[in-house]
Amino acid sequence: MRIESAIYQDAILPEHQGNPLIEALPIKQTWENVMEVFSNYPEYSEEIADHPDPLVRDEYLNRIEEIRQPLTDYEACFRAVERAIKKGYSAKNPLSPTTAQYLHYLIDERPEIEPRTGYFQPKGDGLTLIGESGVGKTSMVEQVLSYFPNVIEHESYRGQELELRKQVVWIKVDCPSNSSVRDLCEEILSTLDLTLDREKTKPAGTIGALIRQLEQCMKSSFIGMLVIDEMQNLKFQRTGGENNLLRFLHRLMNKLGVPLFFVANPPFDQSLVKELKAARRAESGYHHTMSILERDSVSWNAFIEQLWQYQWTNIYTELTKELNDALHSLSVGNIDMASRTYREAQRLIIGAYDERITPATLEAGNAVACGLSRQTEEVNELKGAIVSLPKGKQRRTRSKEQPELKIVDKTGDITKPQHPEFASKLIELVGAVDLMGRIKDPDLFQQAAGLEDPMHYLRSRSIVLDDPLSELGYSL
Repeated sequence: MRIESAIYQDAILPEHQGNPLIEALPIKQTWENVMEVFSNYPEYSEEIADHPDPLVRDEYLNRIEEIRQPLTDYEACFRAVERAIKKGYSAKNPLSPTTAQYLHYLIDERPEIEPRTGYFQPKGDGLTLIGESGVGKTSMVEQVLSYFPNVIEHESYRGQELELRKQVVWIKVDCPSNSSVRDLCEEILSTLDLTLDREKTKPAGTIGALIRQLEQCMKSSFIGMLVIDEMQNLKFQRTGGENNLLRFLHRLMNKLGVPLFFVANPPFDQSLVKELKAARRAESGYHHTMSILERDSVSWNAFIEQLWQYQWTNIYTELTKELNDALHSLSVGNIDMASRTYREAQRLIIGAYDERITPATLEAGNAVACGLSRQTEEVNELKGAIVSLPKGKQRRTRSKEQPELKIVDKTGDITKPQHPEFASKLIELVGAVDLMGRIKDPDLFQQAAGLEDPMHYLRSRSIVLDDPLSELGYSL
């Protein structure tokens, strides 16, 4: 939650000037400057990568989670949000008699006496972002929204007292799975209460009264944008609840002038076309379909080049085509899964006999980091179109003149993918959910402990192998 005191900057458009809601927003910046805000490249030190204590280097792996490199998708999304918020506020100047009437009367009950500045004319745009689960929709939207404060506090505007005290720039809620207008209204009310740090509002008893209650709360809070995630929950059935919810959302745009940002998985876009008569409203401000990154795209390679440089193994493994291919295949081009796979791959080998990164190491890391995700249908189907990505800051790379490989004998830890000949079996066990069922004789070691020569017994049962490479049929 970010709350800021209002600092007013002259608006660019004449029609926006003198409007404290707009002039309190962050000043318009070049995309390069905005990218600086969105980007985060944690400090990397070669000295730490050479640290003799594996536990220290393991700790630094957490910094991989902090890497933020915006995609080119971010620019269009950010500009659309920036425009929609300003456009919505342009009709709600708190110093205007028009806005005073808008705040005082219910939407459909305004008097016939027209203010000298005219009747309220809503200017709420619709924005829609579509993409398969895991492509980074929510991450992008949250980063874009985080550029703006949640709440701006006002006292006076250029020497003039304001009745307005708190301006809610944006809130984000999830679409109810039952398409209930009541559930959505209550969720918005609850989010507003949390955002404004006030006691929980008691929802009205009837749906009509609840809608009027919510509309009044949204008006008095001067909401700049309402973001509704998980809109794919809206499934059109015979009950009509879905259409009721869409009509309600359409009313918020048309009557209150609140910009709405829909975020959803497919096929929500087809649902809009079929069921929402005013589908154009859902794309009036922005419409985009987001995809994963393809292997040969500049986007993927630029991201991986940045990611790969955050390496805390005791010997630096250069990024090769084979490793790049393996990481893309395992993560299906999803940058979050790629980051987690790379992080856990390093965690598995730091402190092991050999700390070089191999395709088997990446696969083991993926099994640990994405054990559930990699089994879903979405992951198997994420083969979308190419998405462009700008090159971010270039980080320092480790010297190509590598020191002599430092060996730490931790062969007793079977979770480390030290031997490629065993890697596939280890990876299978890491991701297995039926380990107990795979153990044929759970009392084997207890039986051996009671014998005079337990090692001879374990060798006879092929549990202890003196020459595993030859006995398992592996040939060098």
